Amino acid sequence: MIRATGISKSFKGQVVLDDVSVEVRRGHVLGLIGPGGAGKSLLIKIMCGLVEPDKGQVLVGDDDIAELDFSALARLRERFGMLFQNYALFDFMTVGENVAFPLEQRGDVAADEIRRRVAERLSDVQLGGIEALFPRELSGGMKKRVALARATIAAAPILLYDDPTAGLDPVTSSKIFELIDHLHDHEGATVIAGHDIDRMAAVCDEWLMIYEGRIRFRGDTAAAKRSEDPIVRTFFQGGEDLHQ
Repeated sequence: MIRATGISKSFKGQVVLDDVSVEVRRGHVLGLIGPGGAGKSLLIKIMCGLVEPDKGQVLVGDDDIAELDFSALARLRERFGMLFQNYALFDFMTVGENVAFPLEQRGDVAADEIRRRVAERLSDVQLGGIEALFPRELSGGMKKRVALARATIAAAPILLYDDPTAGLDPVTSSKIFELIDHLHDHEGATVIAGHDIDRMAAVCDEWLMIYEGRIRFRGDTAAAKRSEDPIVRTFFQGGEDLHQ
């Protein structure tokens, strides 16, 4: 469903991604892992057309992102639902307006239907009835769940989650991954970038590890645990903290 090939990207002479290739198949959940600053968030932004790579190609279905004009790229982005690491909620909008935003942008959903779907999705993330609140009135965990509701309300076939439990306590983190698993569309494709290996393992079908700008490991959880690579073992079995 989405395939990135030979992706390279540098900033101010510093190589962040170096010849990285990844494919996310229909129905699969890919765990994107690696130390902080490895380029996980950058790769996600490249995959959905928010950042242009220096080299490489991104195909979404049969569409080459680099060949799309502004209008076509905007339409293609409707095929993505994204949960950003910093929530990216609009402070001047209510919770209901934030969650409704992807449907409003489409312009083909009636107002009554939007309200119904917003109420239903907020109930799905255990936040029913808070449509009138503003983001500043919410806790971090509540903001993350609102962002999750917004990312999934339009039933986009490709879902991208950038560190969905960053800064959250263990109990809230577990609830977020339970919701991700509950909301996962088995006809679509999902990418989760993060460090929470234990909780990610419950929902991820396979892994891609980026280390020093390149792919260090690709495979399922069983293969990762059998790996003789000490860096891979550190992530999956514990050890020296590589996130610093």
